[in-house]
Amino acid sequence: MRATTRRSRTAEGRQRHPARRTYHHGDLRRALIDASLGLLEEDGPNGVTLREAARRAGVSQAAPYRHFASKEALLAAVAEEGFHALRDATVEAAAPHRKDPLKTLIAIAVTYVRFAVDHPAHFRVMFGPVVLDKTIYPTLGTVTIGSFDAITQAIADCQRSGALRAGDPRLAAVALWTLAHGVAALAVDRQIPPPLLAAIPLERLTEGLTQMLLDGLVQKDGRAARHHDARP
Repeated sequence: MRATTRRSRTAEGRQRHPARRTYHHGDLRRALIDASLGLLEEDGPNGVTLREAARRAGVSQAAPYRHFASKEALLAAVAEEGFHALRDATVEAAAPHRKDPLKTLIAIAVTYVRFAVDHPAHFRVMFGPVVLDKTIYPTLGTVTIGSFDAITQAIADCQRSGALRAGDPRLAAVALWTLAHGVAALAVDRQIPPPLLAAIPLERLTEGLTQMLLDGLVQKDGRAARHHDARP
């Protein structure tokens, strides 16, 4: 009888004081990134903390430090994931236009804007001030540079084919990136006037602006126009 009572009290005590939740998770890194994305969508970068990410992932407050030394390190992982996703989307969008380098550039710009609109949390971390020095995180720094290099390579392909005039492809790449990023940022923050978007949908707007930029870089009368070369 006493043994039964003791066991009952022990079971009751366990119900009142459940064992402390500890680090047991199949993919904690993934869960923390997903949690941070949710926080970013709700409150922006200022709303992200390792403590809240851990709570949403269902682990102890100490568990995130197994993967991320700081909030910035967690956001760097979010940014890196975004750059990889943007690269994959760009490759897929450009594939049908391999024989037309100018259409490839337009596809790159449209994909950039579409990615920003579809993934605003990633986009804001990728290009926002939350991770200022991306070189601190080697893999993030590499994929960031790779994204710009892909645009530069596409410009160089156009120049070699004669579709664009000769010059430093990096200058034209910055021009294209600046245009696409400006449209993307305005779209994400909903700063493009609704009447304009009603008349010209975002994708067509991006295509038109990119075409205007490229028109200024194409060969004229079969001859390469003079172009400032910024290479050292």
